[in-house]
Amino acid sequence: MTNSEEFVFKICVLGDGAVGKTSLIKKFTKGTFEMDYIKTIGAQFSRFNKKINEDVINLIFWDISGQDDFNFLQPLFYKESKACIIVYSLEENDLGNESFKHIENWHNELKKNCGNIPVVLFANKVDLVEENDLDTDKIQNIVNEHNFLELYLTSAKTGQGVIEAFNAIINELYNKSKNQN
Repeated sequence: MTNSEEFVFKICVLGDGAVGKTSLIKKFTKGTFEMDYIKTIGAQFSRFNKKINEDVINLIFWDISGQDDFNFLQPLFYKESKACIIVYSLEENDLGNESFKHIENWHNELKKNCGNIPVVLFANKVDLVEENDLDTDKIQNIVNEHNFLELYLTSAKTGQGVIEAFNAIINELYNKSKNQN
């Protein structure tokens, strides 16, 4: 007989509209990528189960709309989140620049609603930029300043960094919970 346990973790995924939150979740949970952009209305959630050792991890990803129209709903969506992924776009355009500037706003909103929970930063759409030209110091400064767990360069399209990035937050939650038992 095994001593397996079951864990449930709600992880909220935040960031401006069109940075790739839904696409990243789909890439991780289903291995798929869709080119067409479909705006998330309010929030949507995805379930995903994973085994670590003999334990079952039930994950619920809350994909929270980045559009301002839904700000009034956000406190409900954050409720009982155990961790957070903040996503911004690396694109060298208005979306990329604005989403980078808004990392702090998303983090402040998260802290207001959840306190200090683990946060991982996803710099998404790395397939659309020249990696060697990235100012990683500027990005790393934000990670250090806000005490985020880690920064991951991701691409929902190619899959670069996606599994590693999601697993980092999942393993953090699992190890923390396992050590409390």
